[in-house]
Amino acid sequence: MTAMTEHQHFLELACSLAEQNVNNEGGPFGAVIVKDGQVIATGVNRVTTDCDPTSHAVINAIREACKILKTHNLSDCTLYTSCEPCPMCLSACYLSQIKQGYYDATREDAARVGFDDDYIYREIPLHSEIRSIPFEKLQVEHPLSPFQAWTDFFKTELD
Repeated sequence: MTAMTEHQHFLELACSLAEQNVNNEGGPFGAVIVKDGQVIATGVNRVTTDCDPTSHAVINAIREACKILKTHNLSDCTLYTSCEPCPMCLSACYLSQIKQGYYDATREDAARVGFDDDYIYREIPLHSEIRSIPFEKLQVEHPLSPFQAWTDFFKTELD
């Protein structure tokens, strides 16, 4: 199988999962994570069925792949998804260090059927205080103590 045929095969699988998920009352999104030519994990959108706004296909596939591979680093994996990742899913790809991704439908295609994340893309570059959901930094008595605990834990582990 040529590389393009292999990519097409896994992308078709992601799209098929998305279509099947609609028939199971889920959203029209599917994702497949592949390592060394083998499917490691799949995910579908379960936002409305699970009442979980983070239950996107890409997020679910990344969570499953990380559990199966027992790592948070997917730098040797490729993502195939039925639609261009939303900002949350794109961030998860960067955080998990996915090597490469392929998608079928664009974010504009998704917007045309009611899945419009453009407002999030517009919010991201704004300063935290002027976003539509403002965030404000407050000071606690022991700032940075969680980071200090993390540093102390790993220092002890290395000793």
